[in-house]
Amino acid sequence: MRLTIGVLLAVLISPLAQAELIDEINDRGELRIAVQADTPPYAFKEAEHLTGFEIELGQALAKELDLRAEFIETPADEVLPGVESGKFDIALNQLNAEHKAEAALDVSEAFGKAKLVIPFQKDNPAFESAVNNALQRIKDDGRLAALEQKWLEGGEKATAGQ
Repeated sequence: MRLTIGVLLAVLISPLAQAELIDEINDRGELRIAVQADTPPYAFKEAEHLTGFEIELGQALAKELDLRAEFIETPADEVLPGVESGKFDIALNQLNAEHKAEAALDVSEAFGKAKLVIPFQKDNPAFESAVNNALQRIKDDGRLAALEQKWLEGGEKATAGQ
């Protein structure tokens, strides 16, 4: 009987716990995005402002989620642990779908020609769905292809900061 009650409680509580990340982000009104600011053309400083593929993608993603983008410059070894701990909501750090994210993280659907993924806290299906839907809209309307052309495929800014 105790096992049945425990299982029932776990099933009832789990959806509430899973909705917390998206609710917290929406309440805050901003998407905290970890980036490495020394990885041109992905993210780098130009005239003391962050720019690059990941910055523009993060801005588009936040806009699709009806949020402000807050970029947090983070050393490489602190990016994924920071996402896991909740310090950052997502990371944009060239994590490829072929690489396994840490077991404590989930990732978005792969996107772009490089098959990149966006890591975020594990067991947040509502947030995962929101991110994947936003990425799909960015892809469908051509913004992702335009960003890749501008920053990654030999466009005028592809070698910026190098």
